[in-house]
Amino acid sequence: MDLGLKDKIALVAASSRGLGLAAALELAREGAKVVISGRDDDRLEEARQQLFDAVGPGAAVAALRADVAVREEAERLVEQAAATFGGLDILITNAGGPPGGTFDTLDLDAWEKGVRLTLMSAVYLIRAALPHLRHSQAASILTVTSVSVKQPIPNLFLSNAIRPAVAGLTKSLSQELGPEGIRVNSILPGWTATERVEEIMTYNAGRNQTTIGEEKAKVTAAVPLGRMGRPEEFGKVAAFLVSPAASYVTGVMLLVDGGRYSGLL
Repeated sequence: MDLGLKDKIALVAASSRGLGLAAALELAREGAKVVISGRDDDRLEEARQQLFDAVGPGAAVAALRADVAVREEAERLVEQAAATFGGLDILITNAGGPPGGTFDTLDLDAWEKGVRLTLMSAVYLIRAALPHLRHSQAASILTVTSVSVKQPIPNLFLSNAIRPAVAGLTKSLSQELGPEGIRVNSILPGWTATERVEEIMTYNAGRNQTTIGEEKAKVTAAVPLGRMGRPEEFGKVAAFLVSPAASYVTGVMLLVDGGRYSGLL
């Protein structure tokens, strides 16, 4: 199936590792021109090389350093990305996740940082990108949230509280921007084998006085498919949702969680 992504210009935020990198890899394989970003120069260069290794020397890839939780850096990232390839068709907002903890263990500073990282980074990126996306004939925005939007996850209080705001932002934008032909969707990933999830498992093991293996067994026991997701499985879904092949899909909060969420809606 041709997703229609050849030569489309995509910016994937926080894509030096994990789910962001998985999405960037799949977009590059489909022929898109991809701008990746991250806060660590070494990680960013490794990710850029991974894209070249996966696609070949003809890959159109650029790597830009930015902390998207900082407004000025997020805005600069968008402008540099658009200047690199001459426009912007696709924006994937992503910023990792806030730290684990409970209401009692998280201080107000963690709350403020969590809001900037998880919610405001998406706001900064989308506001900066819209003038460019409005020139595209196939404009698409994808936010990356979590299954916690639907079903809170123990010990991830900040994620449970803040990510639903990103879902609200996504749905509202899909309605406001739909008349302009700009599609806005979200993916709600479940447990996926990334460095971020490894960090969560390590935190949970320390808090519960268990092993990382035991913590992984706990979460996969609740997944009907019986395992964590692979990053490339997320990446393929992300590439489809932002592609012209999904041209009549907008306002969707798509679970990619192996069936973990058991509700009807």
